[in-house]
Amino acid sequence: MDKTVLKSATLAVAGGAPAQKDILVENGRFARIADRLAPEETENAVVVDCSSFAVMPAFYNGHTHAAMTLLRGYADDMELGRWLTEYIWPFEAKLTADDIETGSRLAVLEMIKSGTVFFADMYWQRGRTIEVVEEMGVRAAIGVTIADALLSEEQLEECFDFLAAHTGESDRVKLVVMPHSVYAATEATLRRCIEIARAENYLIHTHLCETAKEVADCQAKYGCGPVELWRRLGGLDDRFVAAHCVQFTESDIRAFAEAGATAVLNPTSNLKLCSGIPPVPALLAGGVKLALGTDGASSNNSLDMHAEMKLAALLAKVQGTAETLPAQAALDMATRNVARAYGLPDGAGEIREGAPADCLLVDLRNERMVPAHDLASNWVYAADATAIDSVLCAGRFLMRHRHVDGEEDILEAARARARRLAARQ
Repeated sequence: MDKTVLKSATLAVAGGAPAQKDILVENGRFARIADRLAPEETENAVVVDCSSFAVMPAFYNGHTHAAMTLLRGYADDMELGRWLTEYIWPFEAKLTADDIETGSRLAVLEMIKSGTVFFADMYWQRGRTIEVVEEMGVRAAIGVTIADALLSEEQLEECFDFLAAHTGESDRVKLVVMPHSVYAATEATLRRCIEIARAENYLIHTHLCETAKEVADCQAKYGCGPVELWRRLGGLDDRFVAAHCVQFTESDIRAFAEAGATAVLNPTSNLKLCSGIPPVPALLAGGVKLALGTDGASSNNSLDMHAEMKLAALLAKVQGTAETLPAQAALDMATRNVARAYGLPDGAGEIREGAPADCLLVDLRNERMVPAHDLASNWVYAADATAIDSVLCAGRFLMRHRHVDGEEDILEAARARARRLAARQ
């Protein structure tokens, strides 16, 4: 039986001052949270002194392309269309399974170091990424990425076979049907994605309404925008999770809210690729479920969910009012809202009894956490990821005192791999 006690940890309390509590972590969950645990509850447990730490929910990354860490800093400072077709897709076509494994391992290291323990990944060579996830102890929604524009007929069939077999699923890994976009998949393929998602109880995740050109091209081809196309095809429901959602109209917002679908916003990537700013005030007013993701490290250019959370909160205030997206709401978008969108275990993204023990030990001695009038406010607006001392996923320490086991080897392997890739270009 795995038992850990987080002794005298500081917790945020809604509407009140932070409070110190003892937290019993057992069998991967927060078993008990109390002012003081009884001696018999702590018997045979590893006791961690948390008197200098706040326990905060770990981050969940709602949309990324993990292996694109190997493209960090490649083809910067251009808009999405040119970036994707002239640089990124040709580069990616040369990536091997070993390249993708190395890039994914680097991505998971970066995510752990910045407090993320779950990511939704849309990429290729999914089996290699699954191996990395299992090895490094995080959670993931691994996409079976489907795109007629980028795959042969044989490769497309292999994708659907992989989904039908539920290959690689586990307690920490779930598969998701991930058609790339309405411009990279045909209508027939989108229909197949919807059919297998319903038959096998999968979520669907896709890029949606990222740019004005995407919307205009969809209108020209199908006589409607991307959201309406998904609705007409029967794929827009509460198991539909879309990335970006920058170019939403009022009717798109209504359709999304009525369906119970989730919009995963990626503001850093959208700004950098000149795609625009998602209409957060309108989305919130319309009742759309919102979450956050970083996108890939080639367009962000990091996988830092803390930075994404702060930017989302600040952009919302510029678009709306100072009250549009308060600190706690922004934190929820980076944690429990992502967990709910992807069907993670009950309570994921929260610090409460019975919830999965996915959390961060945030150092209250860090200069950016002093003073601590409001933990959520400090965490969202003042601190950065360097205040994270330790990271737990399912009750297991993935990082202790800023160190991840094997991180030096991961970095060296990524450097060597990047040199070989550069030589191929």
